[in-house]
Amino acid sequence: MTQTIAPRVRTLVLLLLAAACALLAGAGPASAHAAVTGSDPGQGAVVDKAPARITLTFSEQVALSDDSLRVLDPEGKRVDTAKPANVSGTTYAVPLHSGLPDGTYTVAYQVVSADSHPVAGAYTFSIGAPSKTSVSVSGQSTDDGVVGWLYGFGRYVSYAGFIVMAGGAAFVLACWRRGSGVRPVQRFVVSGWVALTASTLALLLLRGSFTGSGKVSDIFDLSLLGQVLQTKSGAALVSRLLLLAAAALFIAVLFGAYDKREDAEEKRDLTFGLSIGGVVVAAGLAASWAMSEHASVGLQAGIAMPVDVLHLLAVAAWLGGLGALLVALYRGPADTPVDAPAVRRFSQVAFGSVLALIATGTYQSWRQLGSWSAFTDTRYGRLLLAKIALVVVLVGVAWISRRWTGRLAETVPAEASAVREKERVGARADGGGETADVGNADVSAEGEGDTGLDTDEQPGTESADTEPADSERAAQLARQQAARDAAQRKRMRDADPDRFGLRRSVLAEAGIAVVLLAVTTVLTQTEPGRTEQEAKAATAASAASSADAGASGALTLNMPFDTGGKDGKGIVTIDVDPARVGGNEMHVYVERPNGRAFDIPEVKVEFTLKAKDIGPLPVVPDHIATGHWSANGVQIPMAGDWQVDVTVRTSDIDEVTVSKNAQIG
Repeated sequence: MTQTIAPRVRTLVLLLLAAACALLAGAGPASAHAAVTGSDPGQGAVVDKAPARITLTFSEQVALSDDSLRVLDPEGKRVDTAKPANVSGTTYAVPLHSGLPDGTYTVAYQVVSADSHPVAGAYTFSIGAPSKTSVSVSGQSTDDGVVGWLYGFGRYVSYAGFIVMAGGAAFVLACWRRGSGVRPVQRFVVSGWVALTASTLALLLLRGSFTGSGKVSDIFDLSLLGQVLQTKSGAALVSRLLLLAAAALFIAVLFGAYDKREDAEEKRDLTFGLSIGGVVVAAGLAASWAMSEHASVGLQAGIAMPVDVLHLLAVAAWLGGLGALLVALYRGPADTPVDAPAVRRFSQVAFGSVLALIATGTYQSWRQLGSWSAFTDTRYGRLLLAKIALVVVLVGVAWISRRWTGRLAETVPAEASAVREKERVGARADGGGETADVGNADVSAEGEGDTGLDTDEQPGTESADTEPADSERAAQLARQQAARDAAQRKRMRDADPDRFGLRRSVLAEAGIAVVLLAVTTVLTQTEPGRTEQEAKAATAASAASSADAGASGALTLNMPFDTGGKDGKGIVTIDVDPARVGGNEMHVYVERPNGRAFDIPEVKVEFTLKAKDIGPLPVVPDHIATGHWSANGVQIPMAGDWQVDVTVRTSDIDEVTVSKNAQIG
């Protein structure tokens, strides 16, 4: 609920558009969810000889487990021989058995990106020629299954618990301090603490299985829990639990000592202390998300994490305070109704929260998207559009609530005066009634005494028995009258059309907020649009490099060799430019395994297009420099998938031929 009026709405829209244009105008590199940007052998590649290892290159560094990279033969049996390891930068490799037979092999990977999200997938390559395989590579998502669903639900509950607890407490301290003694509001805030604590414990238990096997049986595996505690996500969850202990103390003081404090100066000092302590604890809890998710990696992480904390606090102040207001309107006692000044103060808090959300949300959108096209071309962008639409609707409903608040503020003084007058008249009537009742009781007692129906009863005993009965009856009548007065006040409060309209609009806001929170939770688990587009571009570039050399204007093939003799190991690199039909320039480089160039007695190259039965076309390059040979005018007569054979002779008797396929033309 905000103090939004038409001119302010127009101003905010213009500011938002201006900021978005300025931020989206310049896009730099960033990363969040890891994505595969290259592999060797590549997706769908057909190689003549079995590779010694499989390498995968990701868009960022990832965390590996023993089974993060698996290579399966056509029968589904593993052919990798050791744990995966980081070979350079963001490239990871796993060695394979030697002498693998021909067929189609499956590479399956499951890693954890730097922002704590698991990333899984699979692809195939073939040795010799493609074949049938019993391995299915579809549906390789870590979000599938019971564990993935439970983990997502736990994240939703944790966000909701934080918003309810932090926002409800902020509403009491900043807007309606009398609410610290209202039982439904107390239960609302405490339920947020319980939900956040329970979901955090559940996420700790689920984390190991969620990023690993995905099996329900692994949820209570203590060894997995120990591994989780050593990760960034585990540290964030443990920190959250420690801060929740401090939050429990804060709630106990807020609904205990604070509510009972009557001295105005002491209460003012305690309000200041609770406000400072509450902000620190709430900011720490918000940081437990920022330090382990999207904001912690990629572009401008040092700025993104404080912005993310501010964004979460603004969401909690708005939506959590909205929930507390709804509880106060529907469940608050008749003798302690939420008043118009409290609603107006919340309007001011919510208006400030909306401004903070616009600023931080614009920055986050630029950081995670990077371009206008990502709004429609990526899943993250489409979800973000849905979130923006929900926020716009929520602000519109809040504007309606603001109008009801203004009307309520006008009617409350007259209503309060009428209630006080009624209570004063009722008190006088109740006093007279009690006197009459007591008089009637005395007369009745005396009448009974004169009849002589109980001749054995002593006068003193009659007086002693009647007085307690009269007191009990008077107390009962007082309780009944108080209940009737409370019910009447509640009926008068609920019958107020302005209060009724406010309740309906706030309820609509709360319903939209629940859906908005669900979309936000899914958004935090979705690969950012910027990363998705970068991964697609990198994959396309890699495919173009290996499958269509014309796109880049050159073709480069790296082929390790081993002739078996002394100094017989090395790497031969073939560069063909522009790798198109017609004349091409070819360079051959020979290096030792340590990267140092060296000369060999002879190197020959042959091109064969088996699909058209063309070749082999021999090429004998000229020696140019140490480890460097060159040939000009190499003719490629037809486009297609050419086999490039390189014969390397390191001595009079040590010779080997290595091959690779490449799309030329």
